[in-house]
Amino acid sequence: MTSDAELGIRDRLAKLSGVKLLGGTRLSAEMERLQRQLDRLRTDTSDEEIWRSVELARHPDRPYTLDYVERILDDWFELRGDRARLDDHAVVAGLGRLGGRTLAVVGHQKGRDIKERTRRNFGMAYPEGYRKANRVMGLADRHGFPVLTLVDTPGAYPGVAAEQHGQGGAIARSQSIMARLGVPTIAVVIGEGGSGGAVAIAVADRVLMQEHAMYSVISPEGCAAILWRDAAQAKKAASAFKPDAAHCLELGVIDGIVPEPEGGAHTDPDAAALLLREAVSSHLEELSGIPSIELRRARRAKFRAMGVLA
Repeated sequence: MTSDAELGIRDRLAKLSGVKLLGGTRLSAEMERLQRQLDRLRTDTSDEEIWRSVELARHPDRPYTLDYVERILDDWFELRGDRARLDDHAVVAGLGRLGGRTLAVVGHQKGRDIKERTRRNFGMAYPEGYRKANRVMGLADRHGFPVLTLVDTPGAYPGVAAEQHGQGGAIARSQSIMARLGVPTIAVVIGEGGSGGAVAIAVADRVLMQEHAMYSVISPEGCAAILWRDAAQAKKAASAFKPDAAHCLELGVIDGIVPEPEGGAHTDPDAAALLLREAVSSHLEELSGIPSIELRRARRAKFRAMGVLA
């Protein structure tokens, strides 16, 4: 298989190979990361492997946004509330420092026990959560801080109250705001990337996925319920629309895969955080110095090209 994704990775490897002082750690690490992605694309992923990624993406011990914030950021300061109605605990947002660089971080947050999961609404945000995210993104844009978003949600909350508060409009406005940001933006799917609730904070210059994350327009169970009227056919649905990282990269939905420790991020959260930090730092380095107008132009062009048939 010689897909556009494989050709793109090959092209980038070739360019890096021609750079002088290749012994530098940043370039070496980048080439190793790209080679791992290329090797993964060459491997035919079985239906069982796809479902395994779905299971690992949902693993209850998988690191969440605040677990990564604690491990990769210094001077973290959380900002709360949407300045209109309330503070949605399904979304966390704030400012921190990564390698001496201040950046804004927005992410979904699930819970470890039933009490926290209820308070966090299982990571499913109301419109107030996306308004909080947009407030922090606007702050970052005014002060020139890059934006990092960590996506981990089954989807935006579909309840009556959320719809009454304007859920669809909040998601659309969040996408529009991200498309217009003049600062570098990176989105990483760290677990479940479900539907509009995920893409609301994933319109970024670089969209990455952890190795065992999933990213899809609908859950496998939801798809199975629609197609076969049987949610138990979820594995069959997942094998059909392939929400795993390797296939999302092949489709051009994402720009890169962040490797995980053997067995998944939950087996060694510290190592997973280090790999995530390296990937984010590398892409921030690439994006820094690019003029705002060029960032916006390239970002819009990338997303407008998705799904276009030649």
